[in-house]
Formats: sequence, C-alpha cells, structure tokens
Amino acid sequence: MNPSSFRQATPEQLSVALQDARNYTLTLFDSYAAAGLVALERVPYLDIINPPLWELAHVVWVSEMYVLREATTSDPALAPYPSLLARADEWFDSNIVPHRTRWHLDLPSSELIKQYCADVLERILAKLLSGARDEATLYPYRLVLAHEDMHGEAFTYTLQTLGLSATTKLAAHTVQLPPQFDILFSGGGMQLGNKSDEEFVFDNEKCAHPVAVPAFFMSSSLVSNAQYLAFILDDGYAKKQYWSAAGRVWLKQEKRAAPRYWQFDGERWSCARFNKIMPLKNQDPVRHVSLHEAQAYCLWAGRRLPTEAEWEFAALSGNVAFYWGELWEWTSSPFAPYPGFTPDVYREYSEPWFFTHQVLRGASFATQARMVSAKYRNFYMPERDDMFVGFRTCTV
Repeated sequence: MNPSSFRQATPEQLSVALQDARNYTLTLFDSYAAAGLVALERVPYLDIINPPLWELAHVVWVSEMYVLREATTSDPALAPYPSLLARADEWFDSNIVPHRTRWHLDLPSSELIKQYCADVLERILAKLLSGARDEATLYPYRLVLAHEDMHGEAFTYTLQTLGLSATTKLAAHTVQLPPQFDILFSGGGMQLGNKSDEEFVFDNEKCAHPVAVPAFFMSSSLVSNAQYLAFILDDGYAKKQYWSAAGRVWLKQEKRAAPRYWQFDGERWSCARFNKIMPLKNQDPVRHVSLHEAQAYCLWAGRRLPTEAEWEFAALSGNVAFYWGELWEWTSSPFAPYPGFTPDVYREYSEPWFFTHQVLRGASFATQARMVSAKYRNFYMPERDDMFVGFRTCTV
C-alpha cells in the first residue's frame, strides 16, 4: 500500500495535497505562458492537447463542481449551486464543449482565470477543514485532487509534444533501470479490482472479483532502447507480418519508421526530450511508443504483452525485482468494465471509453506519488504515443 496515497489521506493531508497540486498546475501553466501560449490562437491545434488556458480553467471548474457546488452528477445544470465565474459552465464543461471549439472561445483573461483558481481553492480548503471526516464527505475532495493530478501529468507530456522547456522537476529526472531478467510468477487466485468500502476507488476499479492467473514469466523491467533498436535494425517497421491490421493502418497514416521523437542522422540515433535533442541512451526504457509498436515488437521477439491481471499480480507479489513506475505500461487488455460496474458521480470518467481504449498499468516519472497504485487502471487509444509510455514483455 502506498503510504502517501490520496486514497487514505486525512483532511489535513488532503489540504496540503490540494495546495501542492494547484501550485504544480500553475507552475506548468507558467511554462506555457513563458512560451507565449496563453492566448488561444497562439496554441497549435492538435487533437491530443488542449489550450493551456482552457485546461487550467477546466481543472478548477471540475473542483468547484464536485466540492463547492456539491454536484452528484456531471451535469452542471443539476448542481445545487452556481459557479463563482459567470458562463463557466458553457466554457469549461468538456462534455458539451467540443474539442476543436476550445481554440475559439471568448474566455476571460488569464488574470481573471487565475483569480477564479485562487477563490475556488480557498473555499475548498476552508470547507474541507471545517467539515466531517467520514469517507463519504471526503470522496469529492479525493476525486478532484486525482482529477487535477491527472491533468497535471497531461500538462507535462504536452510540454514534450510542443517541444517546450521542462520544469526543474522534470528536467532533473534521471533513469536508473535495474538489470533485466525474466521472473517466474507461479500464478493462482487473486482479487482483481478494488473493494469500495476500504478506500477511495475509481469506478472502473469496481467491483473486486476473483480471477485465476496461470503461471507466467514476466520481464523484471521495461523494454530498453537497445532492445527496441534491434527490432528497428531488423527492418521491423517494414515487415508487415509483425503488425496487426490496425497497426498497418497506423503505420501508413503516420509514416513511422521509429518511435515518436527518435531521430537518425546517418551515423547515430538521438531523441527529443522536451526542448532538447539528446543522444539515445541504450539502457533507458523505450518511451513514446503506441500499442501497435509494442505489439509488433513482441511478435518479432517471440513474446507478448502482459494482461492487466498478470501485471497486477506481479506488482502485488512483493517481488522486489519487479521494477515499475518509470513509464506507463501497455497491457494486452482492452479497457472494459469489471463485473458489477456502475458509473460514479463523474459519469463520463470511464464508461464512454470502454472497448475503444486499452488498459495501461503502473505510473510514470511524471505521476504524482500520491496517485501511484498497483490497482490503478489508466486507459488510452491504441495509437497514442505522446504520453510517457513504454512496455514490458511476458512469455508463458
């Protein structure tokens, strides 16, 4: 169990975490401001990012919705109280504001939105520390903290997408992967998912249910750049037998011959890390790869991706050689509801994405420590490779 987890935090700890999350969000926003990307029209239109000013305000709007406005559904029209900011519902509700239109809204100034941030946080903290301490009362605070931390991580990989400078925290990150070898896991019965009466649980983690996991071998760490480079040098991107039908379509569309951000100058490989071009380090884990690339590598290597049950079994096994948390990890499991699933108050968090997205497990170096859990189910479309994502392999 993660001792710093937001899932079991006291009101006092939640107060500190909420302030920390907001400070980090604003620090990241300032990185975009320094690059001249506050004005919506200055932000490149990409379907994998949001304009920073819109994203900042959306995070605050969600916090206000579920804590101050005491919403019990994601429809702001049903919230008992109005927003502190006039027209916020028509600007920042991601359910009704189409992605493309977020570049063309008549938003308030960044100064006014920052004041909205400050006003909402001040009222949230006052309400938190003067309220009841039972789990039902603390649930919305935990929810909005998790939501802000998720957007904080999205803000970090958008810095990478746009080739902007990293924050000091991100720039200081170094990789220290341990030696890689296969670990034999004997398998057996396990409870997949979380029990909702023990701690905060995301709706897609419910309900806990028994599964049988056959014995398997899993790599102790992620596939490295050197291992993935061997696949490239064997013309892995050109050999269609390694690629699924969807992967071949993706390859044709993207015209990809190496992972996103890799470059070859005729002599040596390098990669883009935020706003810097760096020599490719052989022992670093390969990152910014799509599910299609991970699947193709596995087929070439005679291995496979783990199921999410196998990944969770390994992470909870107590085997100290199983190293995770450097990058999100693709699994072979489509994102699907567990038995007994029902949506929680944030109704669009999971349900709209079932069966089109793929499960990722673990965490990345940009994930807040309080968010890290072996039970957490991340999910993205198979073609996404802009996140801090890699993979490890299994064999029977």
